[in-house]
Amino acid sequence: GIDQSKLNPMLFPFQKYCVQRALLAGKFALFEDCGLGKTPHQLEWAQKVIEHINMPVLIIAPLAVVSQTIKEGDKFGYVVTEIVDNDDDKFTPPNNGIFITNYENIDNVDTKAFGGVVLDESSILKNFLGKTKQKIIDDFRNTPYKLACTATPSPNDTTEICNHAEFLDVMSRNEMLAMYFVHDGGSTSAWRLKGHAEQALWDF
Repeated sequence: GIDQSKLNPMLFPFQKYCVQRALLAGKFALFEDCGLGKTPHQLEWAQKVIEHINMPVLIIAPLAVVSQTIKEGDKFGYVVTEIVDNDDDKFTPPNNGIFITNYENIDNVDTKAFGGVVLDESSILKNFLGKTKQKIIDDFRNTPYKLACTATPSPNDTTEICNHAEFLDVMSRNEMLAMYFVHDGGSTSAWRLKGHAEQALWDF
């Protein structure tokens, strides 16, 4: 992680606290309600990662959010470059800046060239069988800095919390299920929390 106390003065004190926590962890999830400043959080996090490791950072967001993030960057003093669809070669960042693309365009990006990645609306990871979810986890498995951001997490959704843990390299989905859950072989065929593991899960 990165111990960083000098942050963008435009951030509120609670926002600086959130960014500092995320930087210190290196790989972190920000589950923040709408209106708390998720976008400037991830932009400042990305900027500090770039300064620390001298590598570019990629933000992946829903298509409709890409232009909003670029505008927020202008407002807070960050240069955010959009990666557009390129049918020729995979996009490789020309400099150590902040780059952004949408989830549908990941195949056109050289993900290994980035030292950090931000998932905006990371609740996309809740889709256990989704091709996009698995590609994100696989492509960024060795990325040193990761940030998952969403205003709509489902902390009681076993699949979503497992997939976030796997993306952040905390624990694989299978390890987490084996440690805290038992498969209900009845009509629901769902995973349920082991009685003795409830406190341990919340501590985790």
